[in-house]
Amino acid sequence: MPDYCFYTQGKQTVALARLSVNRAADLLAQGYKKEVEEVHAADEKQAIARFADIRKDNAIDRHNFLAGAGTMPWIGVLTALAAFLFWRKK
Repeated sequence: MPDYCFYTQGKQTVALARLSVNRAADLLAQGYKKEVEEVHAADEKQAIARFADIRKDNAIDRHNFLAGAGTMPWIGVLTALAAFLFWRKK
């Protein structure tokens, strides 16, 4: 099973075997951008499916991180407010 590299232009993605140097040069000349992800797959169809899974997982991770990063300060503020009110009553 060969390793595949990915090239994107807009929403179009092309998977190439890593050894396809001439085709890669042609895609770069056409304005495609080489992506950093590389996968080991049986064929191009499976490689593109795996690439889509990787991108989907990255988007989910980014969303989850930002959701946690936005909520944690509010938890800290509410905890400080509750502590202030608790100590003020005594």
